[in-house]
Amino acid sequence: MKKGVELLEKLCLCFGPTSFEEPVEKAIREELSGTRAELYTDRMGNLTAHLKGPEGATRVMLCAHMDEVGFMITEIDDNGFLRFDHVGGIDTRVLCGRPVTIYNGEKYLPGVIAAKGIHLQSAEERKKVPDYDNMYIDIGADDREQAQALVQPGDLGTFQTPFATFGKDGAYIRSKALDDRLGCALLIEVLREVEQKELPLDLWFCFTVREEIGKSGALVTANRVDPDVAIVLETTAIADRPDVDVSSRVAKVGAGGVLSLLDRGTIYDRALVDFALETAKKHDIPAQIKRYVAGGNDAAHVQRSNSGTRCLALSAATRYLHAPISVAAVRDYEAMRDLVLAMLKDWKG
Repeated sequence: MKKGVELLEKLCLCFGPTSFEEPVEKAIREELSGTRAELYTDRMGNLTAHLKGPEGATRVMLCAHMDEVGFMITEIDDNGFLRFDHVGGIDTRVLCGRPVTIYNGEKYLPGVIAAKGIHLQSAEERKKVPDYDNMYIDIGADDREQAQALVQPGDLGTFQTPFATFGKDGAYIRSKALDDRLGCALLIEVLREVEQKELPLDLWFCFTVREEIGKSGALVTANRVDPDVAIVLETTAIADRPDVDVSSRVAKVGAGGVLSLLDRGTIYDRALVDFALETAKKHDIPAQIKRYVAGGNDAAHVQRSNSGTRCLALSAATRYLHAPISVAAVRDYEAMRDLVLAMLKDWKG
């Protein structure tokens, strides 16, 4: 079984745009085989791993989503180029020249996103960012007939990005799909660690689908699990670029997991946030508060499920989120894992 950075690499390299999470679900099942967790995949594709606790124990839902941002093919033109639209929020400024992978239901196909070359653009065109109507994917087809033999409208694609560590002693990770394979890897590691312990908790490790569009998978899962408390493990955009004023930066890479107080979808349970901070201090685990009200995650639907759920979001500070390559710190991944484990061990109910 893989762990740490090796596990994260395996999950990040899976093909899993929103609505096609099956390869990720399969990889997670492989990693959880041999554990005592009861695995179940529902009709939407959400995977849950249940470690049953004592009768009447607090039901804790630990949650991360399997899907990543990607593309859907919308049209094939006469020259064999593919028109496409985004699946999830992607900044068009980062797309031109990027390699992608398209899945046609049988095999994976390489391609590259392109637009009119800069040497052919007018002075006015150079001032504008191309939109999706002015971009296409080149799969090396000579004409429509060749392309149609390989791809059809409705086929999905993702970025084709190698996984790597970099920086001093490999302190940083760069990859596609850190959002939210990082959270999925954490759930796997935490489950393996706690499965042999006698914790007074009923633990549900939930790997959800379709977070990037609608968060519907989390709603279905939470309605079935009916948790008392939920911990959502995520990534968060942070704006720690040199051109951003310090007062506007959301969080710092390498300073530990990021605890949210509120975002565009959820007001988080303050007692849970305080417990997380107290636990981090007690065990000397780095943690920080998210200093900006923005974004959202599965907690928005989990909190509103059934008669309501107390929610906590713990995220990795991540640079260049929803881009072909995102960057996170190994130290933050390890701090998040250690904090969740310490919270479950010290649980106050």
